[in-house]
Amino acid sequence: MTGKVRHLLNRDGRYFARLVIPKEVRPFLDGKTELRTPLGPDRRIALAKLPGAVADLQHKIGSAERKRSGGHVNPSNYRYPLSTPQMTALDYHGQIALDAEIRAHDHRYAAMSFDPAEGIPYREGFSGKLSDDELHALVGHRVERFRQRGNTAAKKGTPEWRQLAQALCVASYEALARQAERDEGDFTGQPTHPLLAKAPPLELKEPVSLKGLLDDYLKVLERGGHGRGARRNWTPPFDRLVKFLEHDDARRLTRAKLIEWRDILGETLSAKTVKDVYLAGVRAVLTWAADNGKIDENPFTGIKVKVPKAIRKREKGYTEAEALAILKLSRAYTPGPKEGPKMTAVKQWLPILCAFTGARVTEIAQLRKEDVRQEGKTAVIRITPDAGTVKTSDYRDVPLHQQIIDQGFLDFVKAAKAGPLFHDLPTKPYEGARRNANRLSAWLAEKEVIPEGVQPNHAWRHRFKTLGRQAGIDPRVLDAIQGHAGRTASDDYGDVTITTMMAAIGKLPAYKL
Repeated sequence: MTGKVRHLLNRDGRYFARLVIPKEVRPFLDGKTELRTPLGPDRRIALAKLPGAVADLQHKIGSAERKRSGGHVNPSNYRYPLSTPQMTALDYHGQIALDAEIRAHDHRYAAMSFDPAEGIPYREGFSGKLSDDELHALVGHRVERFRQRGNTAAKKGTPEWRQLAQALCVASYEALARQAERDEGDFTGQPTHPLLAKAPPLELKEPVSLKGLLDDYLKVLERGGHGRGARRNWTPPFDRLVKFLEHDDARRLTRAKLIEWRDILGETLSAKTVKDVYLAGVRAVLTWAADNGKIDENPFTGIKVKVPKAIRKREKGYTEAEALAILKLSRAYTPGPKEGPKMTAVKQWLPILCAFTGARVTEIAQLRKEDVRQEGKTAVIRITPDAGTVKTSDYRDVPLHQQIIDQGFLDFVKAAKAGPLFHDLPTKPYEGARRNANRLSAWLAEKEVIPEGVQPNHAWRHRFKTLGRQAGIDPRVLDAIQGHAGRTASDDYGDVTITTMMAAIGKLPAYKL
């Protein structure tokens, strides 16, 4: 059974080269979704003509792309770059295909006498005897054809141009040798020059958009309820990578280029920022793309960023005095004339809620009225992905400490309208929660109650864990309250009940406000 050949289409016994037009380019090709070139009814001849026909179709798409960008596209950014050996092989096979087609349609062609002198200029060309001007006169039009197709950016006068021109002389010299052999009835000849004999397989693959891979990966995450902040966080690094590369083709991305990008980023950014902000998303997307056959291999394999161990000058969490200063400021806060009620609520309630739940600040900032309930005599908040995003993608119920209730939180909730308690973006809850959490941090910093070297919101999680250990609370219970993963497989068995968590939270002392 004959295998399927990429870009080869059979319709009613006739063959065509077929190439799908990228969506963004279709308006510049009369709205067509694909391009076709007829290759005739003979499969053997069609296969020989296919690479050249596909390259010509790619040239049409490249020309349309130049129109789309106003004609300001650098040739090195074209969609279909090829190496010198690949272009040599493409040129050689194109000449062989033309020879076969002429022989199939005109019996007089083979009877024409072959002049060995025709090969001398090409032999002198690849041997290095010809000047650039002489090479240009001999094969310059063929170099230009590859430039127009977008396969190379080589310009006359550069070493790259001369190397390609000499290589095309090899293609013609070998093609003439096959022509002479065929005139004698020998169709078994193969090229002997190493440039052709050892040429890599000619695969004219369509480009794979880096930004397209990012979008596809994020859609997979979002369908599973994950990665709600990834689109916002990862899009800028991908934009910066594409700008650095000057193209958007993942197939052209190499390990060397990624290392170069990493090192350039490291000149102005901290190692941690490079690792956790810029490279984390690129690594995840390329790994997914390779695992799912979107690209042939993952160029990110083995690339690392060494992050120096941070010098710690103090504990990560707030001290008793620092926590008390923040909570007093928060609970005594009265809003200014232009501040909205949601931001006022953020400043008044988020610090004490974080202090007694050990939750991530965005988890608290995205709470809705319906997430607060009474479970018997216990007031409970539900931290759930339904309200925005949760790092573990799992809900958890957390009982409220008595001091939160005594401060009037349940009355605040009762008076609030349905929906988010601490932001005004119900359709984009994570963005609303994150924005207001950042505003809270900025306000606390402005009031000079945040010590140097402490993460304003995350410090509550560290303090909660410290106080829990001091109170002798079971680590498994602390993890369940804070949404931390269990330490061992056995931690996944059984449940930590609301009653158990309430007993634990009750051991935490109230603050003297």
